[in-house]
Amino acid sequence: MLYMVIETFKSADPRPLGKRFQQCGRMQPEGLIYHASWLEPAGKRCFQLMETSQPELFQAWTSRWDDLMDFEIIPVLTSAEFWAQFKITPAG
Repeated sequence: MLYMVIETFKSADPRPLGKRFQQCGRMQPEGLIYHASWLEPAGKRCFQLMETSQPELFQAWTSRWDDLMDFEIIPVLTSAEFWAQFKITPAG
């Protein structure tokens, strides 16, 4: 299952996160797969696309970062997966 993870930096400052990431990496447990990420231009939030068949792995991962940011973890489907439920093919 895919998940959109929205990280909101507690201090509105991405530098402490960047420093920890440089030192320790993403620190996700095995079975939690990172695909891509995007940051707001102001640097207050990060949006990550992740995948796992074991959603409980998010707790292990977020506990390594929750002193620096808050998390919203949302299950998502691709457009094709969503529309296939209705047997509709999206245009484009």
